Amino acid sequence: LTRMTDEDWALALEVFRACRSRRGDKGRDDRKFLEAMHYFTVHNITWRALPAEFGAWNSVWKRFWRLRQAGVFELYFETLASLSRTAHLVQMFDSTVVRAHVSAAGQKGQDGQALGRSRGGFSTKIHLKSDFDGLPIAFHLTGGEAGDSPLFKLLLDLGPDVTPRAALADKGYDAKANRAIARARGIASAIPFKSNAKERPAFFPKALYRGRARIEQCFGKLKRFKRVALRCEKTECGFAAIVALAFSFILILILILILILILILIKSVHTT
Repeated sequence: LTRMTDEDWALALEVFRACRSRRGDKGRDDRKFLEAMHYFTVHNITWRALPAEFGAWNSVWKRFWRLRQAGVFELYFETLASLSRTAHLVQMFDSTVVRAHVSAAGQKGQDGQALGRSRGGFSTKIHLKSDFDGLPIAFHLTGGEAGDSPLFKLLLDLGPDVTPRAALADKGYDAKANRAIARARGIASAIPFKSNAKERPAFFPKALYRGRARIEQCFGKLKRFKRVALRCEKTECGFAAIVALAFSFILILILILILILILILIKSVHTT
């Protein structure tokens, strides 16, 4: 799941060049830069430990810092997420906690850096929205102590500008307010009630809810990128860029056929 073929890289470069800024230095070799970022994200090494084949580590870091500040990696992920085939049908919500590495502790404190204290210790929580295929389409970062239910409305507003027919989430999102928000938007919510809930409905779409296992599998793919599973970035901006990159690589590997069809259509339009 973390290996990419030449075809994967070709499509990754097409999208990356469309998302990067048109101003400033474009870089000598985009593929080498993305390969360096892929290696860095998968293996969780220090910048100085980047293999010499990727060039000077300082140059890679400087370019990453510039693109991170410009939000290019988030735009890269959003562009790939907009290609989802099932986001207009079903969207799924869940979260996972990643324990922060000791190097994530900044000298000026952790306020506003999506870091907090939970049962798992010093951690960050990744709130994810995926389509029914289990492909990531939006995410949000908070401290590890944050609850899931208050983030339901925020996640609904993130990602592709489409309204799904149904929203699937676990008991952590069980709240009358969340169901009311979904109902007001014409979305059927499939959120199981807690055992102590009153006025529980007789029917629950169990067959549809089983599909929620796919978002759990998406978290499994995400944590194969060790830079995500072991948060080392001091700032929320830096960690968000790493998470967006990891999700982008996951999407590229799965959406390869869709991207091929889009590129064929674009070329046919230019030729005509």
